[in-house]
Amino acid sequence: MEVSRALARFQGQLAGHVWDAAALEGNPYTLPEVRTLLEGVTVGGHRLDDEKQVIALAESTRLLHDLVRNGTFQPAKSVSDRIHGLVAPHEAIEAGHFRGEGLVRGGGTVNLGEYGTFKATGCDDAGETLRTEHDLGLAHLAGIADPTERAVAYFCFGTRRQFYFDGNKRTSRLMMNGILLSAGYDAISIPFSRRLEFNQHLITLFLDANATPLMEFIVDCRPSD
Repeated sequence: MEVSRALARFQGQLAGHVWDAAALEGNPYTLPEVRTLLEGVTVGGHRLDDEKQVIALAESTRLLHDLVRNGTFQPAKSVSDRIHGLVAPHEAIEAGHFRGEGLVRGGGTVNLGEYGTFKATGCDDAGETLRTEHDLGLAHLAGIADPTERAVAYFCFGTRRQFYFDGNKRTSRLMMNGILLSAGYDAISIPFSRRLEFNQHLITLFLDANATPLMEFIVDCRPSD
């Protein structure tokens, strides 16, 4: 598929992408309410934080669209930081920066429920180790020839490394879709209806460092023609 066509389809499915991403985070907005909010009409009966999250997802998704359209998207830290700054400005500490790059240290802990917790690399060195991990990861991903495999692997990489205090899955999903769209492939949205499967594969990713089940699941979420 041509990039322009993939972008047109992405633009047409914007509300669905935003709603799926918000719903996976526990946001109570319905798809019709998301569509209404994206049209600039406030929806009553919701917390302001939920509204801000939907708007942030819409703004970051539109940014991704524009970056790909302008040919300036690349799977680089600078792009990821820019997207993250729009994804979670109201939730993440020091949005738009890796953990440790600002004044705050810590983070990187993921609650896995009955399976305990996952602890990502620390950031007491002002994020230097995280930046090194990111560079090494990108170098490895660059060796994957297939765009779909490379994109989905990026999602797993960014999600498990927990580069940011919050919003890692959302940011990694947009970066994944940037890789796909730049290669002329349709963006992938993880359906809220498959949340249980998604969460189960995430646990495997965190506990066993095994990305294969999650990658296969995400590929299975590709839109049909």
